[in-house]
Amino acid sequence: MYKIFDQLRDIGIVPVVSISDTSKAIPMAEALLEGGIACVEITCRTAEAKECLRLITHRFPEMLAGAGTVLTTIQADEVYTAGAQFVVSPGFNPQVVSHCLKKEIPIIPGCVTPTEMEAAMAMGLDVVKFFPAEQAGGLPYIKAVSAPYPNLQFLPTGGISAANLGEYIAFPRVIACGGSFMVTKELLDAGNFAQISALSQEAVAIVKAQRG
Repeated sequence: MYKIFDQLRDIGIVPVVSISDTSKAIPMAEALLEGGIACVEITCRTAEAKECLRLITHRFPEMLAGAGTVLTTIQADEVYTAGAQFVVSPGFNPQVVSHCLKKEIPIIPGCVTPTEMEAAMAMGLDVVKFFPAEQAGGLPYIKAVSAPYPNLQFLPTGGISAANLGEYIAFPRVIACGGSFMVTKELLDAGNFAQISALSQEAVAIVKAQRG
């Protein structure tokens, strides 16, 4: 549906970051890039999210930056203005989806049930977030529920780690995986950007091992 989704598939992993210190936005993004990941999803769980997005997209135009936990049309407009190239929501809100589609803002809504997936497809979407992935049944559930919907692709998020990333990525219907294990709150608070780079390199290696 959007060329940006081809980029997501090429990258394979979307670091999901909740950040409240704007001074750490640039070094965090640098660490991801050094680790080989030119993508990040900044969640709208903090008041500083929009400013962090603005800083990152201005400094690193090569980075695919999105906004997560987008719950309202107002949030969607604000993060898009701040530079977000795509938005992600934890659930399926028809009002938010419709708003984004009208403004041509790439959106990946959360869908777990077949009913939600069919609602997304009825609005022209072919990529949905599967959240919370592990708690909702994990890869076995995705494999089962995806069978009737051959054109639907999934962005599993929630409980994804280095231990199970490879299993998810190996399934062709998974466009990419969202994960916070590369940029944890503890690593951000400590300013341990070297470890963020190291974990990013590990994630990239896992994706490449499955996709070449």
